[in-house]
Amino acid sequence: MGKISGFKEYTRTDEDTIAVAERVSNYNEFTVSLPKDKIKEQGSRCMDCGIPFCHSSCPLGNLIPDFNDMVHQEEWESALKILESTNNFPEFTGRLCPAPCEKSCVLGIISEPVAIENIEKNIVERGFAEGWIKPQKPLNRTGKTVAVIGSGPAGLAAAQQLNRAGHLVTVFERDNAIGGLLRYGIPNFKLEKEIIDRRVTILEAEGIQFKVNVNVGLNFSVKELNSFDSIVLCGGATESRSLPTKGIDAKGVVQAMTFLTQQTKSLYGETIPNQISAKDKNVIVIGGGDTGSDCIGTSNRQGAKSVTNFEIMAKPPVERSASTPWPYWPLQLKTSSSHEEGCERNWLINTKEFLTNEKGELTGLITVEVSWKITPGKRPVLIEKEGSEKTWPCELVLLALGFTGPEKTLSEQLGLEIDRRNNYKANNYQTNKPHIFTAGDMRRGQSLIVWAISEGREAARVVDIYLMGKSSLPTKGNGDLPSL
Repeated sequence: MGKISGFKEYTRTDEDTIAVAERVSNYNEFTVSLPKDKIKEQGSRCMDCGIPFCHSSCPLGNLIPDFNDMVHQEEWESALKILESTNNFPEFTGRLCPAPCEKSCVLGIISEPVAIENIEKNIVERGFAEGWIKPQKPLNRTGKTVAVIGSGPAGLAAAQQLNRAGHLVTVFERDNAIGGLLRYGIPNFKLEKEIIDRRVTILEAEGIQFKVNVNVGLNFSVKELNSFDSIVLCGGATESRSLPTKGIDAKGVVQAMTFLTQQTKSLYGETIPNQISAKDKNVIVIGGGDTGSDCIGTSNRQGAKSVTNFEIMAKPPVERSASTPWPYWPLQLKTSSSHEEGCERNWLINTKEFLTNEKGELTGLITVEVSWKITPGKRPVLIEKEGSEKTWPCELVLLALGFTGPEKTLSEQLGLEIDRRNNYKANNYQTNKPHIFTAGDMRRGQSLIVWAISEGREAARVVDIYLMGKSSLPTKGNGDLPSL
């Protein structure tokens, strides 16, 4: 719980960041870590709140008051053991999670919530620095083999848990490096890829086999999967949403993930033919979520002339909306570090047409202002404001509109059912083929990294039970705690 009176004595302190002018000149992470004594103070703010709502808000069920208390007592190695008991990759969530736990922190009712995410990041980084994080090989092997398709957070979590259960795990990745969304969907300034490589080295030492450039269903026949006792599909939601808008095929209208992936690959020496660049261009990012924010940060680093952001929804309130009271995830304006680096943000705006020159190259777009008519019990209706049309000059538009679901290549070839939301249908992670399981965005739809890790862990337990009839793998929020 931390110090009994800590929440009264200390205020929340977040990491500093490198100045905008300096950080946009490169693609490095730009946060400045707090001193250890300040991290201890932040852990000391954790209250004896009786019911820790942070538990239920965390998809992993992280034992947050427990590791906060260990940080308060400066028992860092014990804090790491507690954190690792429920979270395979706190170095990812400590950087990338939107921290729903903090939005439900009891202290947040009267003050700033405990800085849970930053504490988590500091625990795991201390663990790596001190050499506490080492490969954990299983004591015995079961002889059972499992193929994990996809090496994003869900696939990696499932693979590590199944390997810990003693199974022989092979992870197949269609790209040329391990990490999935973590590798190519998240810019380096939010997650330097050496962080992924560091973890993959540990997973390999634990006995997990990785095969890259293997696209199951295309250059690797699904029949070859028959040699495995079980299969776990963690391919993610990769079908990008587009717009039913005139001129959508213009040269210069690009899916966000294509843009972000090319930039990351180029950073690591890959030659990208006809690489898309924002340099000296007027850039418009359509979509106000995290991916849109990543496009803004990347465009500024590439040297865009201007960056504008469109969102079709209304501007959220600065303070928590009354419609989403504590401890719910709040409807609230979010200003990311990328927004701070420079962009013009626009709400309640819809794109009507993309304009091109005679070569089919994008020169601008036409928008209209909109509003939403809300009728209880009915779907919201979009209403255009008459006479509000506006033409915006631009040479690059990035579509950051989310994903409609996973690709259907595997489901069709494996004979798997699809649910009404276009995801792979599963009952407790098990598909209509008893030996085939699915987890992460492929099963639940586009979601958070922390949910992907949770899904991978939960699916691994179900697979273990299928293979062995029982499982000693932990359930959500019930890790194998060390003796403290």
